[in-house]
Amino acid sequence: MSLFRKIFGATNPASEEEKDNEYGQFIPDADASLDEKFIYNFKKNGGKFLYCENITEVTDHFENILEENDWFESEALCYEPTLFSMLDENKIIYDKAQNPSFLLASCENLIADEGSVLFSSNQIKQKKPNELPVNIIIVASISQIIESKSDGLSVIKKKYLRDYPTNITTIKYFEKAAEENFTHYGSTAKNLYLLLLEDL
Repeated sequence: MSLFRKIFGATNPASEEEKDNEYGQFIPDADASLDEKFIYNFKKNGGKFLYCENITEVTDHFENILEENDWFESEALCYEPTLFSMLDENKIIYDKAQNPSFLLASCENLIADEGSVLFSSNQIKQKKPNELPVNIIIVASISQIIESKSDGLSVIKKKYLRDYPTNITTIKYFEKAAEENFTHYGSTAKNLYLLLLEDL
């Protein structure tokens, strides 16, 4: 496609077809890996994805997000002691936060076929998605990517043996839909950042 067509838009049907093919090449095929499928669907849903090779990069990206949104020395919702140090280092209040700017959490799994994030009471206690802050920062690893929700429930069953978590839910929409339809009914759009750590 020529530079002018890219800038000024296509003017004939052949150009439109070219454009469709151009976007079509980014759709993962049937043989795509789980992580490719997840990332494609997650970004299609409006999620912001940051790949991290190590813990240092997780910390760096986290601080960049805080800076971008002016969240330093603010309040956050966080229920996981393993993540408290990230908040402590940036002087963010999480103990009895009254007006949290964001939720910092891990997750149970990342669902590839719909690009969603699976949570349980371990991350969000008994809060419903609409009771969580609009802004969410998730720290997860590539090994947590699975194919479907039913796989996620199986993983939870194996992982916790007897003491199952409650409030198992997914968040799928990460930006407000331009046109609401029945697939969005009852869902709450979240501004979600995913710090995805390479652990394989």
